[in-house]
Amino acid sequence: MNNSRKSIGERLKIQRKKQHLTQEQMAEKLDISIKHYSEAERGIIGFSLDNWIKVCEILDISMDYLFRNISIDYPLPVKLIELYDICPDEKKEMLLKLIELEIELLK
Repeated sequence: MNNSRKSIGERLKIQRKKQHLTQEQMAEKLDISIKHYSEAERGIIGFSLDNWIKVCEILDISMDYLFRNISIDYPLPVKLIELYDICPDEKKEMLLKLIELEIELLK
């Protein structure tokens, strides 16, 4: 687990820097100490589930990327992923077709 935490912390640091945020700013946004945030980036400790969710929202990344290092070639808005996730399984195909239709209409 320690190696996984270090990998997660490295991705956390990379994404934080891409957003031009300091550790202090992240800690403030999460309402935690700078020490706690720093230790998470170094893979020493983690966060609560609520704070992991906030981290992903702040950095505009998915939990798949953060925890499993799985990313896609283009970024999907968090809201779109959330809507897909809460959609009943039997309706997901219809949702995707509606999105495709909307894209065609916007061209």
